[in-house]
Amino acid sequence: MKLAKYIILFLILNFSALALGILLMDNGAQSTWYLNLNKAPWTPPGWVFGAAWTTIMICFAIYLGYLAKASNSLKFMIIYAVQWFLNVGWNFAFFNQHNIKIGLVIITSLTFVLIYIINKYNNKSKAKSLLLVPYIIWLCIATSLNAYILIYN
Repeated sequence: MKLAKYIILFLILNFSALALGILLMDNGAQSTWYLNLNKAPWTPPGWVFGAAWTTIMICFAIYLGYLAKASNSLKFMIIYAVQWFLNVGWNFAFFNQHNIKIGLVIITSLTFVLIYIINKYNNKSKAKSLLLVPYIIWLCIATSLNAYILIYN
């Protein structure tokens, strides 16, 4: 398969995860539950979340396209699927179920899966691993926001 086709495939998969996550959020950041939480002082304004996730998923799709073309293995797809379900699952656990603890477990797991991907496939696409920097930074910020909410609510 050509690189462009892989990238398009992962763009579709990544943005479908975001779309499903939004559907499972139950009004998300606009809900009374979320608005009444004691949030971290470093919580960014709402528009940042959309901009960040759009950038992250485009960079991630490009990285995955190169990786899929280079490895094309079942193990790679299983790891990607775990990442996909954790990404979607956090929205459901945190916003829909209001389960802050499970949300923290999920987002921490997602961070470790991404670190695993970087370490596991670094030799196949070293320079391209830089495309994952926005994702890892965002996950660290999001994990800290989730942890703050758990501690202070």
